[in-house]
Parts: sequence; C-alpha cells; structure tokens
Amino acid sequence: MSHDFHKLRVVEVRRETPDAVSVRLEAPRDAASKFEFKPGQHLTLRREFNGEEVRRNYSLCASPNEGVLKIGVKKIAGGVFSTWANEELKAGAVIDAMAPHGSFSWNFDATAANHYTAFAGGSGITPILSLIKAALETEPKSRFTLCYGNRTAAGIMFLEELAGLKDRYIDRLQMFHFLEDEEEEVAIFNGRLDREKCDDILRTLITPSSVDAFFICGPGPMMDAIEAALAEHGVAKGKVLIERFTTAELSAAQAAAARALEEKAAGLKMSVTLNGRRVSVTFDPANKSILDNVRAAGLPAPFACKGGVCATCRAKVTAGKVEMKVNYGLSEAELADGYVLTCQATPVSEGVALSYDG
Repeated sequence: MSHDFHKLRVVEVRRETPDAVSVRLEAPRDAASKFEFKPGQHLTLRREFNGEEVRRNYSLCASPNEGVLKIGVKKIAGGVFSTWANEELKAGAVIDAMAPHGSFSWNFDATAANHYTAFAGGSGITPILSLIKAALETEPKSRFTLCYGNRTAAGIMFLEELAGLKDRYIDRLQMFHFLEDEEEEVAIFNGRLDREKCDDILRTLITPSSVDAFFICGPGPMMDAIEAALAEHGVAKGKVLIERFTTAELSAAQAAAARALEEKAAGLKMSVTLNGRRVSVTFDPANKSILDNVRAAGLPAPFACKGGVCATCRAKVTAGKVEMKVNYGLSEAELADGYVLTCQATPVSEGVALSYDG
C-alpha cells in the first residue's frame, strides 16, 4: 500500500444519530486508483489541531461496488478528531487521507453460497455495513445475519440504510437488534451483547455450524464475550474475523516485561527500507518501539493508532528477529509471512532488517 497522504474533498456530511455522522469523500482524479478498497477496510485521516498532528482511522461503510468513499464517525468524549468531524466538518472541506488498508475483509466470490454472520456494537457497524453490502451484491446465493447492539434505538447508526437493505434482500438478510436501555417484548433482544446473551443467541437464533465466517466489531468487552462464546460452541478460530478500534492498557507485568526487552535491545542496529530507501537505524530504548526509532531517525514511517490495532505501521521482517508486545491488527497469514506491527515491535537479535514497502 502507498504510505503517502492525499487530499480528499468532503462531498457530504450526513447526520446519522445525535452523536454520529457519515462523511462522503472524493479522491483527486490522479489518485483515484489508489483509493480502490476491499469491503471492511479503513482510511487513516490526518489533521492538525492547535499545531499538533492527529491521525485517526475510520472504517469505510460503502461497498467497493458503490464507487464512493464513505466513512462513519461517532463522537467520542474528549476525542478531538471525532468532535471536530461531528460539530464543524462541512462539505467542501479537504482532509488528508492515506490509501485504504486493513485485513478485516473477505474475498467474496460470485459462485459462492455461504452464510455469514456479523456481531456489531455501536459504531462497529461501520465496516460490517461494507461487508454486508459487498456480500449480498457479489454473492447472489449467499445470505447474511446481523446481530447489532446499541443502547437505544435512537443511537442505531445507518438505521435507514440497514432497513433498506433488509427490504431489498428480504430472503437473504436477517437482522436482530439488541438494546440495552429499551425493553422489547421478546426478552432475548433486551440487554447488551455479553457472554450470557451470546450463548443464548448461539443456542436459539443462530446455528454456529451453519455459518461460514463470523465478523465481529464493537466495544472490547463485547468482542471478547462473542469470541469466547464462539469458541465454546465449537467455531474454529479461522472462521472468526475481529476488528478492534481500541485496546486495553498493558498490565503492570506486561509493561515491565516490555521495558526489559527494550533495554536489552539498546544499541542494536536495524536495516530499514521505506519508499525504496534503505537506512541503518540504531535502537534507542527511550523511543520504545521500532516505529518511533525509525521516525526519530528521520524516516516518515506510517502510523495511526500506535496501539497494535490498525496495522498502518505494518512492515515485513526479512532478517533477524523481533518481538511484539501485542497484536490485534495482523492475521495469522500475515504473521506467517513475516509481518509485524512496528509500533509494538522490539528487535531481539542482531541483523534485523525490515521493509515497509513489502
């Protein structure tokens, strides 16, 4: 993927809920091909606030077949970017964006006849919506089941669009809404998507063995509960795709182990390739990660979350060994191919070589 930022024009800002908007963007003609995307991928956006550069990832909620770039942005308390997008962003504005990326996706095949199921919570519906539309458009023999949790009906993002999809694909799209703060007549639809609720769903509403792939995106506790429930009900790990927006802090023991690893790596030299340029970088534990050491050396290594989630900082290790503190953004296949998240990585041997261009 390209690590360059491009200027996208804001075509429309649409109010979806009291605290969320969708933003339709347009790439310049000379960069249009770079913004082709797979369903479920996201954009890294960049903007300065009070002289400080802020980067954030926002998932695309359109399908590739729609021919538009559209993201969903939910306002987060204290979130400088999301607050600005919800309160100030208008059509005609220009935003810096990196080409779409991310592995929370699926290669849909027109000849397939699959059953997909998604669990979404709050703004986690954004990449799920892209996947739903792509699946139903691309695979006429496949069907999709959505379990979507929110606090109230007023907080359901893309409610009208979801209803329209249900009407259009009435025989192939099944949709269940779960509300925490509103009661419906059927008890199973009341309350949050916790472990107990997930077990109930997998016993009564969904037969796990009938599902070819599960997609999960939402708050961390919700995703952990669903992942555990699926494992308990015999679903193979390879059938479960998870997209995380945030992560929990490292425990005291994990943080101490990370610091010890960083101190041990002091002075190790690494060969780093970025945009065709190869540079030797010496690891300084004060910079904590390979990513921050590379940037301190003057190379514009890509990043966004720095939390091991988005995989914007992904690079391929071609020699030597490194270790990661956490990994939420790379698939098993990417790990097997030698990729690491440099925001979480520390060299643990001499002769480490890695490339951001791979």
